[in-house]
Amino acid sequence: MDPHAYCQEKAAASGSSFYYSFRFLPPARRRAITAFYAFCREVDDVADECRDPALARAKLAWWRDEVARLYAGRPEHPVTRALLEAVTPFHLSEDAFGQIIDGMEMDLGPVRYPDFKALRLYCHRVAGVVGETAALIFGVTDRATLKYANRLGLAFQLTNILRDVGEDARRDRIYLPRDELAEYGVSEADLLAGRMSDDFRSLMAFQYLRAIQTYDEALALLPAVDRKTQRPGLVMAAIYRALLEEIRADGFRVLDRRVSLTPLRKFWIAWRTWMRP
Repeated sequence: MDPHAYCQEKAAASGSSFYYSFRFLPPARRRAITAFYAFCREVDDVADECRDPALARAKLAWWRDEVARLYAGRPEHPVTRALLEAVTPFHLSEDAFGQIIDGMEMDLGPVRYPDFKALRLYCHRVAGVVGETAALIFGVTDRATLKYANRLGLAFQLTNILRDVGEDARRDRIYLPRDELAEYGVSEADLLAGRMSDDFRSLMAFQYLRAIQTYDEALALLPAVDRKTQRPGLVMAAIYRALLEEIRADGFRVLDRRVSLTPLRKFWIAWRTWMRP
């Protein structure tokens, strides 16, 4: 299969909101971001779908070697073959790919975080670095835009964590910091058993407010000179903030369900945000 067709299929099959954010890009940038997103999906699937941690580590080690082959100009996988034409024009860092893989490795085995500081390292690797790399593909004039992109990536990850509390707990992954669970009187057993309570809703309300604040901080960091080129990120922010509002309106019932937006609503938000001056 053609490398770009493979990446397009991988991106579309995921059903992710990210797919809606770069449909309006010029062809070269759209091919590059689609290939980069496909890379993120490939390594994330290793962590999510491989039940044997040793085998998952071996597969991620293969991807580390494949990134090295990419930067040596001889990639083997369709995703990295598609990325080859993007690395130099968009100044994509080899270290960024390594950090993303480091983050995926943090998902292997039981996942627990003592506090928000520890969680932020994970978020930086799996989302902040992703945001910075995507911003480079979209187009950066002012390097301060990378700070915006990193913070926006954190906001996206905080949204994912809130949305997927129940689903993650069933995989023995608890991303909510232990000190915050204790502060609100929610135990790991409550999450694993899917027990809703007023304490849990209060904890989720706190997570919601932190995510909203992080979106506001990110948008305040975006230099005006790059606002037009960074519209894909703004599209994602609009979609994800709408998702947060849906979760809040549903009473933070995230232990036994996964709140989502319809494809039509995502497309409408994407088009409306893209057309905004």
